[in-house]
Amino acid sequence: MKIDAHQHFWEYEPVKHEWIDQSMSKIQKDFLPSDLKPLLDKEGIDGSVVVQADESLSENEFLLRLAQENPWIKKVVGWVDLSSKGVQKDLENYKQEENMAGFRMILQGQPPELMEQKDFREGLTKLGKLDYTYDILIFPHHLEAAIDLVKSFPNQPFVIDHLAKPYIKDGKIDEWAKQMKIMGSFDNVNCKVSGMVTEANWDNWKKEDFKPYMEVALEAFGSKKLMFGSDWPVALVASTYPSNIEIVRNFIQSLSQEEQEDIIGKTAAKFYGIS
Repeated sequence: MKIDAHQHFWEYEPVKHEWIDQSMSKIQKDFLPSDLKPLLDKEGIDGSVVVQADESLSENEFLLRLAQENPWIKKVVGWVDLSSKGVQKDLENYKQEENMAGFRMILQGQPPELMEQKDFREGLTKLGKLDYTYDILIFPHHLEAAIDLVKSFPNQPFVIDHLAKPYIKDGKIDEWAKQMKIMGSFDNVNCKVSGMVTEANWDNWKKEDFKPYMEVALEAFGSKKLMFGSDWPVALVASTYPSNIEIVRNFIQSLSQEEQEDIIGKTAAKFYGIS
């Protein structure tokens, strides 16, 4: 099974989706399953994992409904406020939802110290007890705190979204690479080969720009802990769906068939419980 392990849907609302600013005007519109399915079919992708794009509980209901209506949407990564006093109840509300695989509380706009706070860690403990995964969305300056976090929760399945958003546009790699190699040493941490084009020069990137970063990720995590994600439709500000997946396919073509299958589906299926 070939899986796109990271994509989004939304019915665009300027206030709700204020993070989609004028520089991203290309995606200031609705993106729904009927828009994505033809792209998946054309690329031979069997299904996807949809990830929250709005920080609200109503977002979870929206995505779960879409997954119910479209069986090729294999799993949902929803949103909860892990620091909230009501997080236990919020999490328990979804235990009967077989499509809900895990959650993401967006950390990239927060100070790294949030990951050290007692309330956040207590929420993560509750999430783990209910066997949910956790997607870590961060920038490179969060990596040190994130390493401490994953080390403190050795039984919690984590996945790093978008390779922790390295500074591809500026060609910076050394410090990020050092910390990603540490991150990859933890058995409970996976990584998504996704979101690269939006960290490059949107109008003037080359496939070669991404190779050093993918090489680091492959060395750090190995194919068993790497998964492809398109980050559609966000990635449309800098790429098309076919050219986005081609970046990863070109990179992995020298790997064994088994390793290629890991990255384009098997790792995601194992991590998110897709059968």
